[in-house]
Amino acid sequence: MNFLTIGHRGIMGVEPENTLRSFVAAQEAGLDAIELDLHLSKDGALVVMHDTDVDRTTDGTGPIAEKTLAELRALDAGRGERVPVFEEVLEAVQSPLQAEIKDAHAARALAEVMNERQLAGRVEVSSFHDEAIAEIKPLVPGVRTALIASRYGTDIVDRAVEAGAETVCLNIRRLTLEIVERARKADLRIIGWVVNTQDQLRLVRAFGLDGATTDHPDIKRMGRFTA
Repeated sequence: MNFLTIGHRGIMGVEPENTLRSFVAAQEAGLDAIELDLHLSKDGALVVMHDTDVDRTTDGTGPIAEKTLAELRALDAGRGERVPVFEEVLEAVQSPLQAEIKDAHAARALAEVMNERQLAGRVEVSSFHDEAIAEIKPLVPGVRTALIASRYGTDIVDRAVEAGAETVCLNIRRLTLEIVERARKADLRIIGWVVNTQDQLRLVRAFGLDGATTDHPDIKRMGRFTA
């Protein structure tokens, strides 16, 4: 299987994260897939942003859930970019997507869009929330899902299996051979994050992972020479 490189919020090391500009740049850089984050606005739009509030990545303040889409649209998300909704990303790029549910309440809204547009083959759904993965699984026939973990032990494998995930996306700082072996026995695909240096890339390749999430497009080129 080819080693996958996944652009983290587009290519956030180069462009403003979770913007159309960042997603287009990731596609042009040749990354295999693009990761993005989803919240619900006050009026139920699938908003592409990482944090629960807008303070860090825009010129506004306050929680996403307390703002309408129109209010979010008025914000500058970096270099004049606007906060996109999920449907706009689908139109802006053709790359496979990994859509991370940040707000568990967004699972049902995402399922509706995926079914309407028949996206099960293009969009993998990921989340730190076991319940979000378990919820979307029966709602979207054939959907591929990934459980994400930052602080975890060997129990992450059991959690992923119970939630019905096919993939685990794991913080490389806590990765161990035991966890990798347990994941393989459970037939889980393993993606490491965040991989931004050649040393980090060598680590995930040594563990035999299936891919890496990165902030930088150069990892795609380095991956050809790192085994």
